Amino acid sequence: MSLTDSRTGHDDGPARGRPRSEAVERAIIEGVMKLLEEGVSLAELSIERIARTAGVGKATIYRRWRGKEELFVDVVRAAEPPDPELPGTCLRDDLVVLLESLRQRGLANRSSAILHSVHAQMKSSPKLWAAYHHTVVEPRRRLGVAVLRRGQANGELRADVDVELVNDIVIGPMLVRAILRPDAELSDGLAEQIVDTLLDGLRPPGN
Repeated sequence: MSLTDSRTGHDDGPARGRPRSEAVERAIIEGVMKLLEEGVSLAELSIERIARTAGVGKATIYRRWRGKEELFVDVVRAAEPPDPELPGTCLRDDLVVLLESLRQRGLANRSSAILHSVHAQMKSSPKLWAAYHHTVVEPRRRLGVAVLRRGQANGELRADVDVELVNDIVIGPMLVRAILRPDAELSDGLAEQIVDTLLDGLRPPGN
């Protein structure tokens, strides 16, 4: 599956004139990363400059991405740890995997100068931040809510709780440490500690 396919799950854009090439897409994304490593800001990057660095034509980029915003989202996704596959065994295990993935992204953002810079710059660009939120943040949120709803259906979570709110409660502590408290420890076992603490109060009586 191509990087763009993995981002959207399907190709709903205009018809492309030739098959996609993983090698070409990788060269383009690595070209963007190279420019970012050299200190070029997102605002200074142009499709022409990216194409020149990657050794491809501008049309090659536009066949794969509609513009810089879509391309940058894939660049960030390539630099971040991949989204996890859920075990699907029980509510607790799935929530732990989701939170552990968030912890790993927090660690990567702290250790990667590129990720730290790109995330900071993205927030200053409403169009780019909206693209990232729509294609990356929202699908992750929907997955978390789906896990909680499945837990309700299985009797692992009280039926009277608001799963949208619970999802925020579950990811909140990790987000606080990963984003709002950059000096806070993101230690091994933190995901399990958060999930177990919360589920103690959210399980149906007798579970």
